[in-house]
Amino acid sequence: MKILAIHGSSRPNGNTEQLTKKALEGLDATHIHLRDFNIQPIDDLRHEPGGFQSVKDDNDRIVDLMLEHDILVFATPVYWYGMSGMMKDLIDRFSQNMRDDRYDFKAELRNKKAYVICCGGDNPKIKALPLIQQFNYIFDFVDLEFGGYIIGQANKPGDIADDHLATQQAVELNQFLKK
Repeated sequence: MKILAIHGSSRPNGNTEQLTKKALEGLDATHIHLRDFNIQPIDDLRHEPGGFQSVKDDNDRIVDLMLEHDILVFATPVYWYGMSGMMKDLIDRFSQNMRDDRYDFKAELRNKKAYVICCGGDNPKIKALPLIQQFNYIFDFVDLEFGGYIIGQANKPGDIADDHLATQQAVELNQFLKK
């Protein structure tokens, strides 16, 4: 079982990354940080003659990595009650990926499982639930099985250490994935 953690934070070693590393500790996991990639926003040409055009960025590299792994972990801080802009650009490009003749994107995602790990500072256990629902709808649309989520309460760097529930959930997810 190969795991790909897709980190959407602009902050190195932020709370979401720390929680994700706890969940994936000791597992065969590849970690990528979207801040290290160039993902252009979508130019929605799906209804235009000729459709989507090739984009010279790193989206294909990330899609290839996604398709090489069995489990995808989408790790994003809660920015203004939603996913980070970097994560949103990646997700928006799914529309283009589904129409790319090089992939059978939905069919290949159908054999995978996804998890979401997020952290926020303004009552995220409640206010991040719409973000979780958004991911649920996205995964449903692309036939990607939704395995679960962890929401951490953290604002300043290192605050996640004080969220014992989220830390315990990360340990439990780790144990589950090791089976």
